[in-house]
Amino acid sequence: MRRFAPLQLTPALLAVVLSGLAACSGNKNAEAPPPSEATQGAGPAADASGVVESEFGTPVKDRVATLGFLNKRNNITQIITLKTGESRRIGNAIIKLATCERTAPWEDPPETGAFVQLFVEERATTKDKLAWHKVFSGWLFRNAPALNVVEHPVYDVWVKDCAMKFPGEEDSPAAAASTSSAAKPAGKPPAAAAPAAPPAPTDAPADDSPTT
Repeated sequence: MRRFAPLQLTPALLAVVLSGLAACSGNKNAEAPPPSEATQGAGPAADASGVVESEFGTPVKDRVATLGFLNKRNNITQIITLKTGESRRIGNAIIKLATCERTAPWEDPPETGAFVQLFVEERATTKDKLAWHKVFSGWLFRNAPALNVVEHPVYDVWVKDCAMKFPGEEDSPAAAASTSSAAKPAGKPPAAAAPAAPPAPTDAPADDSPTT
């Protein structure tokens, strides 16, 4: 009977075996990574929307938007603050801000808008695997929400504010008043010392008038 020598597992062979076992036992339901579009920095909003922001006021890269985010499954609302190009993941949803804009103080009617993208990790059917889908990409408006809405059965996003300033707003009376009040030290100033009372008169001289 022919005998075979036992197999010697060298370090290189052991690494190959372990890698093969890991590939065979991999989790088929592993979470899919978010799309690069949802995580990389956003370029100018005009590239995606065709709308060019105002040349006045805070630069686009320095603007900050405040958004509302609703999960209809648990009826939980969250307030999210995002900078231009920043994204935030909440559960299996990613909210990304391209830019935000508001009308100048001298424009009427006032409006605030933000270019938002919403990505959701979901499956089309119960047999499909989880995959990321871009379910919304466009401008949302605070005072006219019906112009563009997020149509998704679970999530909703809306605009609350866009933090930016226009030339002259820093010098407005309200801003100047708040600045001057902030510059004053806290507490009341010490009261001025009262003037010293005049010295009391000396004894009055005797009355030399003749008596009657």
